[in-house]
Amino acid sequence: MSEKILEIKNLKVSYKSSSLYEAKVINAIKDVSLSVNKNEIFAIAGESGCGKSTLAKAIMKLVPVDEGQILFENNDIYTYSKFQIKDYRKNVQMIFQNPYSSLNPKMTIKNILAEPLKINTKLSKSEILDEVLDILNKVGLSPDVLDLYPHEFSGGQRQRIAIARALILKPKLIVADEPVSALDASVQAQILNLLIELKNEFNLTMLFISHDLSVIKFIADKIAIMYFGEIVEEGTKDEIFFNHKHPYTEKLLNSVPRYVGGIDV
Repeated sequence: MSEKILEIKNLKVSYKSSSLYEAKVINAIKDVSLSVNKNEIFAIAGESGCGKSTLAKAIMKLVPVDEGQILFENNDIYTYSKFQIKDYRKNVQMIFQNPYSSLNPKMTIKNILAEPLKINTKLSKSEILDEVLDILNKVGLSPDVLDLYPHEFSGGQRQRIAIARALILKPKLIVADEPVSALDASVQAQILNLLIELKNEFNLTMLFISHDLSVIKFIADKIAIMYFGEIVEEGTKDEIFFNHKHPYTEKLLNSVPRYVGGIDV
């Protein structure tokens, strides 16, 4: 039996917005429940505005929740002490949609990758450099990039750097929020293949969020379909693509192009 690493129970998240005339409550997440097993790639699919990114932020403890639980290895992350939160952030890392805005433009690549190790470990300078060089090699970048800045790279290279930063602490879970949507189609396949290789090498679990079912079909083991803050269908990749039940899933599938970045979908 597969072991759960992440479990979400009856989660509700809302935002308050106000205008000149009235205050509104926007229910971004409505009673969402799901579980992610160790060593799988679990995808959340849905159109922009359906609540996918809010769910990712809740898992990363970046937004407050109204109700429900998020359990990481059977512990509710919203009851953590400060010490537990620090340990959680080492074990759960995020890859953001836009690699340019998620990397500090004033820091060199060496400092960007070394910073998490300086904060969270007691490694020496030489040991930190060894770790930085090792992760750069794993994401397909040479040591020559160490003293360069994010603006000196292409979008695909910047995303490789962002992936390296997410993996430098050897986390157990990666939350990837639209990690290839800001990239050219020709680069998407390269990054997706890299994520699969790293998932296998690091024995990772990944929550992969995307509006693009062609991308999800290529990378995911299991899929949940999200619509207006709710999970309307969930299943294995084959169940979602070949035996789906919900009309919204059918709508999403009808929007899938046959080829994306050289991938036959």
